Amino acid sequence: MAALCPCGSGIGFAECCRPVLRGEREAATAEALMRSRYTAFVRRDEAYLLRTWAAQTRPAAVETDGVTWQGLEIVGSTAGQPADASGTVTFVAHFSDGTSVQALREHSRFAREEGRWVYVDGDHQ
Repeated sequence: MAALCPCGSGIGFAECCRPVLRGEREAATAEALMRSRYTAFVRRDEAYLLRTWAAQTRPAAVETDGVTWQGLEIVGSTAGQPADASGTVTFVAHFSDGTSVQALREHSRFAREEGRWVYVDGDHQ
């Protein structure tokens, strides 16, 4: 049986986020990009995270070690569909830091940059 994608879509990784992470296809929506970025954190794929971060807010590096990601919940989204120029996704990402299980809650902003979805920034809640 194929492994389910870490993003919580309920779809196998090979059909869900793997082609996006490999650059074989672009994320069609802001939510799809959010899910692929969560999967990139799970897989510690810093190159993908940087590649999908808006140029004006992209850091020099992304810390991907130190936590074990344990699940993603999409709380809601606005716009962010294939024909939109921007959108938001609110999510809760559960993780363990080795001593306790915690939750990261964020309202993230996404935009189109050169025709593809990128993460702009987010507000932690």
